[in-house]
Amino acid sequence: MRYPVAYDPLSSAAGIGHGNTKESREVVMSKDLSIDEFDALEQISRHNRNTKPSICVARNVKRLSGIKYVSYRKDGQLELTEQGAMALYAKQCIDGLRAVTVDPLSSLKQEVSDFLHKKGYITTEAEGYRISARGLECLADIDLKNKP
Repeated sequence: MRYPVAYDPLSSAAGIGHGNTKESREVVMSKDLSIDEFDALEQISRHNRNTKPSICVARNVKRLSGIKYVSYRKDGQLELTEQGAMALYAKQCIDGLRAVTVDPLSSLKQEVSDFLHKKGYITTEAEGYRISARGLECLADIDLKNKP
């Protein structure tokens, strides 16, 4: 799924910027999801029509549908809503930024690396990626916000 240029999941997650609408800011900022719930979102996004949802999805579908991250289609299958896709994309961007911090040779999805590069969070070098000062600052803000 493509997102508007104005949508910056890292700024929204850190609480330092604005998404393209009020709803997009609330998606990432106000609803804390567990690792299990993010895993369920990932599985729903890759879900095949002919297979039964996993235990992880079944365990988390009630909350995810309650916060409008997933919905049921007319045929009874689960699908990600736009809010769910944005939350999943934000997590992929943050995970990608953390992966580059640990290992500059880490492989990123094309859309994630394009976004991080376009926003100036990483730079491309001959030996892989390098996190910029802005990327380090963003990660510090995210970690500060997520401290209990």
